Amino acid sequence: MIFLAQLPKEQLMEQLQNGLILMLLGMGTVFVFLTLLVFLTKGLSALIRKFAPQKPVTIVKTPASNVAVASGSESEIAAAIVAAFAKSKH
Repeated sequence: MIFLAQLPKEQLMEQLQNGLILMLLGMGTVFVFLTLLVFLTKGLSALIRKFAPQKPVTIVKTPASNVAVASGSESEIAAAIVAAFAKSKH
């Protein structure tokens, strides 16, 4: 195994320069790819909105008189929940 202290200074500097160049090329490639991805995504989104506009959502309001009052079955469900909770405490 070769340690850094054993390498000649010229070879060490050359390897550091090559490593720096590779790092910058890699980071540049990733930056360009991500930038293209952002702009293509925005462009396709605008294109989709232009040719397939979203239909407006209609909200149907129900009058308050149509709302059901609590029935006996809901009180039975509440009693079952209380019983199950009490049983889980033991």
